[in-house]
Amino acid sequence: MKNILIVEDDKLLNEGVAYALTKENYNVISTFNYNDGYFAFLNNTIDLILLDINLKDQNGLKLCQEIRKKSNVPIIFITVNDTEQDIIQGFEKGCDDYISKPFSIAILKQRILAILRRTHIQDSNIFKYKQIHINYNKMILKKEEKIIKLTKTEYRLVELLTKNKGQVVSRQTILEKLWDMDGNFVDENALSVNIRRLRKKIENDPKNPEYIITVFGIGYTWGKSS
Repeated sequence: MKNILIVEDDKLLNEGVAYALTKENYNVISTFNYNDGYFAFLNNTIDLILLDINLKDQNGLKLCQEIRKKSNVPIIFITVNDTEQDIIQGFEKGCDDYISKPFSIAILKQRILAILRRTHIQDSNIFKYKQIHINYNKMILKKEEKIIKLTKTEYRLVELLTKNKGQVVSRQTILEKLWDMDGNFVDENALSVNIRRLRKKIENDPKNPEYIITVFGIGYTWGKSS
């Protein structure tokens, strides 16, 4: 299910669009101002953003710029600003599409579908969670756009956990998966050492992890449950 973030301060419009998209089986996160919108973007895996330019607390163009510093997530501006210069400025700031109010919900749905189709292939092997961004194809993990150097075992460990996000992966399963084709054996002690090293590299506070969570007596899971 695709996650769509709406940042629109018109409550009725926000709720109407959210309702229509939910009926199309999208998971919708509705926010009504700059700060809440940016917070939702940072703390969720977002597939597309519908962003109003004329937010009451801040300009949506600025929010688009801030998001672009961290992500290439598709952004569609929905706004009353419909002059040629307005539209050009929107694309210059990094939007993928621009829809003037009032607009047809049916057309909005088609615009969303078109953008998601274009981005599906390139995004299918990308994982994002809070400050962590993983490109599975390139075997690269970034934290706030900074590449974190991992050993082969550390990378395979984080890949296993992130690809099973929302599930508890037992220590036994991890040990079996990390015993690679070259025959490199990872025992219980080595696993614990790798977990500690990995936490030091990616956690803000290794003693209070928010990414690699211990499920006592069983194993580990990625991310705290909401």
